[in-house]
Amino acid sequence: MAQFRIPGPLRRLSDGQNTVDVEAADLATAIDALDARYPGFKDRLLDEKGELRQFVNVYLNDEDVRLGAGLRAKVHEKDEISIVPAVAGGRQRP
Repeated sequence: MAQFRIPGPLRRLSDGQNTVDVEAADLATAIDALDARYPGFKDRLLDEKGELRQFVNVYLNDEDVRLGAGLRAKVHEKDEISIVPAVAGGRQRP
């Protein structure tokens, strides 16, 4: 089983769980499995075209999936999938 690491802002979708185990062959089916167990994740992670949302970063074993195979990235036993919402904005110093 692979394991999703759920960030604080999305834990309300996973009933407060900070990790969720899934069985999947690739990242796309891992997201489907996560969403089947905890509905709402797919809408938060993927846009209307089924691609990762611009302001959500997903790492597979510390590798940014956008720099590799993306949603087709193979998922293996004991892999760790981290969801990292992008942080932007803030106030400029005077």
